[in-house]
Amino acid sequence: MLLQMPEPLLYVGFIVLVLLLLALDLGIFNRTPHVVKVSEAVGWTVFWISLAMAFNVFVYFERGPIAATEFFAGYLLEQSLSVDNIFVIILILRYFKVAPQYHHKVLFWGIVGALVMRGTMIGLGAALIHAFDWIFYVFGAFLLFTGIRMGFASENAEDLKDNLVVKYGRRFLRITEEYHQERFSIKRDGVRFFTPLFLVVLVVEVTDLVFAVDSIPAIFAVTNDTFIVFTSNVFAVMGLRSLFFAVAGMMGIFHFLKYGLSAILSLIGIKMILQAWVDVPTSIALGAIASILAVSIIASILFPEASNDDDSDNSAETK
Repeated sequence: MLLQMPEPLLYVGFIVLVLLLLALDLGIFNRTPHVVKVSEAVGWTVFWISLAMAFNVFVYFERGPIAATEFFAGYLLEQSLSVDNIFVIILILRYFKVAPQYHHKVLFWGIVGALVMRGTMIGLGAALIHAFDWIFYVFGAFLLFTGIRMGFASENAEDLKDNLVVKYGRRFLRITEEYHQERFSIKRDGVRFFTPLFLVVLVVEVTDLVFAVDSIPAIFAVTNDTFIVFTSNVFAVMGLRSLFFAVAGMMGIFHFLKYGLSAILSLIGIKMILQAWVDVPTSIALGAIASILAVSIIASILFPEASNDDDSDNSAETK
């Protein structure tokens, strides 16, 4: 039996839940800056995944089995795409030499901004889809192009030297040369200065915005239900911090994952382009996403990258 709660009440209740979780995170559980251990990160990752699955059960009773399948597919898609985001954030933190005990604060405020930006983009995407049927073809072509490009792209921390956020941030903001613990700004002789940590948050925010441009059109290929799109995105983003700390030390292991994500984006792009002629059930899309992820992870484990050790040694020498 479906619950069928009023739509506005669903959004208000969900947003209140998210704000409460964020307040507990920063105000109680991570009030003091500390280095997050892998065991702690794994525990929080399990917590966020369990919370998302509990919400999936709620969706089942609220909107039925089809909506529950769409939520799970959307969550899996967004969570898998966020892994590539994590690898880039790792490079950003290494490039700026951010102390490990301050990683959580950077990610926390980066994610708060990401939630606002994604919510805005989801609303805009939903409005475009309802207003223009042909926008699906645009989204599909964009995702296909992005998927192919991702398969050939390389991620290099040196690219940040020419990053527009870094260039214009240093040009138009008063930014200190040194960090001041976990502070984002300080006052000197009555003048406000920003610290490099604030600049790092800006770079992380813009990075997530770039990834959201890919991931949000992708999830609209799974469902047109704006509530499902919004909630699955939020749960994926909320679990991004703990997932970051859980995989930060293993970023070189899953070297085939990039190609798996490339294939997922390309397939979803093709699905959106052909949806007027071919109706692909959500269960099939879910199976394809899970299968591609599994194959890319297993392949990475069975065929490890030979240059990992050399790269690690060179990285250590550079530091």
